[in-house]
Amino acid sequence: MEKLNRIKVVLVEKQKTGKWLAEALDKDQSTVSKWCTNTSQPDLYTLAKIAELLEMNIKDLLNNR
Repeated sequence: MEKLNRIKVVLVEKQKTGKWLAEALDKDQSTVSKWCTNTSQPDLYTLAKIAELLEMNIKDLLNNR
């Protein structure tokens, strides 16, 4: 599967955990884990919220080709 987002990489760069993100979004940790492994993708609203929490532009969370 093509990697569509960089959530896992950015979490490491920002020294945050998937658990932290799950709690901040009120989501299950397994859901965040699926996003981090690109097994599934968050909806656009959630992706925007993730970008806000990580203090970055939503475009920077998406892989560029």
